[in-house]
Amino acid sequence: MDIVLLFPGQGSQKPGMGRDLADAFPEARAVFGEVDAALGQPLSLLMFEGPAEELTLTHNAQPALLAHGAAVWALARERLSPYVRAAAGHSLGEFTAYHAAGALSLSDAVRLVRRRGELMYESGVRQPGAMAALLGEPSRPIEEICTQATSEAGLAVPANYNCPGQLVISGEVDGVERAIQLARESGVKRAIRLNVSGAFHSPLMESAADGLAEALKRHALATPQFPVYSNVSAEPVTDAARGGALLLEQLTSPVRWTEEVRAITARYPDALLVEMGPGSVLTGLVKKIAPAARTQTCGTAAEVEQLLELVA
Repeated sequence: MDIVLLFPGQGSQKPGMGRDLADAFPEARAVFGEVDAALGQPLSLLMFEGPAEELTLTHNAQPALLAHGAAVWALARERLSPYVRAAAGHSLGEFTAYHAAGALSLSDAVRLVRRRGELMYESGVRQPGAMAALLGEPSRPIEEICTQATSEAGLAVPANYNCPGQLVISGEVDGVERAIQLARESGVKRAIRLNVSGAFHSPLMESAADGLAEALKRHALATPQFPVYSNVSAEPVTDAARGGALLLEQLTSPVRWTEEVRAITARYPDALLVEMGPGSVLTGLVKKIAPAARTQTCGTAAEVEQLLELVA
């Protein structure tokens, strides 16, 4: 059996995440305890109890999602490791993938993504921006729409190529609004402004780059034990230096999730793609990108036990 691990990004967090794992498994409690100690605050309490408004803040959501993914992986690692061929993560989830691949210790990983979240929030305060999800296929390429919006109103760029019929754009508020208008004129069915603190995966995040580069030096990657697919290049990465450079580049580059999933399913056509974290966002996207792919969610205690039984 081939297994590819998938780790979700910001937006999958929700109050109550991880609570049943901590109740059922001492290994999960140990992960959450290590995360709390590394950050010097009870992030696990925020994960378990909320409030949602505080959990959704970028500098909380990112380490919370990493902690949840790390807890699930800690529970499944021994049984799954012989079968894992690769990992991938959506935006923040790529950092969790490197942790699962042994390239980042838990403490380093959670401190790194806390710093990433802080830098992204601060960048959004300095240069306010917007993001919007576009649902439906436009009759014009999204790159062309964004170029026109940029020339007419303000910066707009593709931010997430999530799946066919689902794109996210990012940039200056006026630019994003103009891009929404142009996308609707081009046949997009719905355009939804996202509740985010900045224009993620756009050049407006450039002011966070120096700080993230420093953090990546402080918490440097080791060689991953299995390939981690890059959001930037959609290619498998096995070199620590290359992985760190791409994680930095990811800050201002679009997430090419559609290409990534196609590359993974072409390389591992019979693999089971396991989403490790709260919810099923990534498995839903995978089904739209590669309908024949086998998927499994693994974010609750019941799902962990189901996966372990399946592998056994």
